[in-house]
Amino acid sequence: MREIGAQQVIEGSNGKGNGDQFNGGGGVAGPPQGLVERLKDYGQEDAFALWDELSNEERGLLVKDIQNVDLSRIDRIIRCSLQSHGLPAAAIEPVPESSVSTVEDRKLEDRERWWKMGMKAISEGKLAVLLLSGGQGTRLGSSDPKGCFNIGLPSGKSLFQLQAEKILRVQRLAALSQNEGSSDVVPIHWYIMTSPFTDDATRKFFESHKYFGLESDQVTFFQQGTIPCVSKDGRFIMETPCRVAKAPDGNGGVYSALKYSRLLDDMTMRGVKYLDCYGVDNALVRVADPTFLGYFIDKGVATAAKVVRKAYPQEKVGVFVRRGKGGPLAVVEYSELDSSLASAINQETGRLRFCWSNVCLHMFTVDFLNQVANGLEKDSIYHLAEKKIPSIHGYTMGYKLEQFIFDAFPYAPSMTLFEVLREEEFAPVKNANGSNYDTPDSARLLCLRLHTRWVVAAGGFLTHSVPLYSTGVEVSPLCSYAGENLEAICRGRTFHAPCEISY
Repeated sequence: MREIGAQQVIEGSNGKGNGDQFNGGGGVAGPPQGLVERLKDYGQEDAFALWDELSNEERGLLVKDIQNVDLSRIDRIIRCSLQSHGLPAAAIEPVPESSVSTVEDRKLEDRERWWKMGMKAISEGKLAVLLLSGGQGTRLGSSDPKGCFNIGLPSGKSLFQLQAEKILRVQRLAALSQNEGSSDVVPIHWYIMTSPFTDDATRKFFESHKYFGLESDQVTFFQQGTIPCVSKDGRFIMETPCRVAKAPDGNGGVYSALKYSRLLDDMTMRGVKYLDCYGVDNALVRVADPTFLGYFIDKGVATAAKVVRKAYPQEKVGVFVRRGKGGPLAVVEYSELDSSLASAINQETGRLRFCWSNVCLHMFTVDFLNQVANGLEKDSIYHLAEKKIPSIHGYTMGYKLEQFIFDAFPYAPSMTLFEVLREEEFAPVKNANGSNYDTPDSARLLCLRLHTRWVVAAGGFLTHSVPLYSTGVEVSPLCSYAGENLEAICRGRTFHAPCEISY
């Protein structure tokens, strides 16, 4: 396991040149003058407003907290974000048909060719995987990282374990595809982005489960950054008299986190050319998908995204659009899409005009990640989420600043979309059981139903004591990645649902 220290990623210390430093023993009556002047330069001197009321220990904590904020960078982000907030965005158009590989237009020979291309690249060590895992399972009724969650499959496996075993399976398939009978497995490196709230628990979970069969040195943990929460006029909100209120910088913070932690250099050193990126809370995610990788390489684009068709007009998912006539592909959140546009029908196809849902399944070239990290940093525009922020005055309305993973797409010189079937690759785990959608129960059933179809297609039979629509079988990722190679295990055999099928 490689660890990247949080301080390398989070904001970066900027404590040099602050003049006289506060002495915790009481040697300096006021706050460090150099630091006060820097705060004044950026209009943030109110951070020391309660200095006289603090103990020496609290004063030391406050000074350290401020010194750990890169004031010039944060000021640029605040100014650029506030200035751009509310400005009219470019008009949107539907994604051109030429930018999408649809399931219905995909030929068998293309799928086979892409699978082989992807397997070859994986066997040559050109693919790494990036997991976005900064969120806690709060809405699931748990304070643990989401990846620790067990959705109730017969095996009792966590989301982390399911994903790790898919990596193990792809590694094995890649080795076999290039050399029949070979046992030379090239490891797929797994980069896992945590947050200050999930980092320690995630590391300990992996350690206690012996990395689910992976080598510990093929897993690298790193933290996303945090950014001060601000009032509507851009001033820091103080969570306590000695600490600025901060919040994670969104899953789009992955770009700056990769840059500041030098992990893009690490990828280059390893010979990695492509990065498969996904969110932790999808129970059906095809981690390191060889077909998607092969398609991506074949098209020669900078980035690509898997998409599913929107289920109904008001479904709460972001959709891909084109910004301006002939402009870049981008994502518009469901809350930002006018209801008339959300319901608009393409008269030629009879389908929604804005139908391609973003499900956080992306592929990037490492070269593009280097470019976009610099571009996003230069523009410094973050989304402003108006929230109740805990402060010294109780909860106060203010802004959390965040970037999203899809903010990179307008920077891409080329991009394409790859349709997948919702029932095969998208089982979100976002809400507690009892909610109307995206629950552990709904994700579990999607897994069981898909795997049941695999088993029946491979010549297996099922018995069940409850209605089949509410149960099924689970196929271990160590047996099959996407339904392949199950005949030897399943043909002519009867399985009693629910159960796990493994070697």
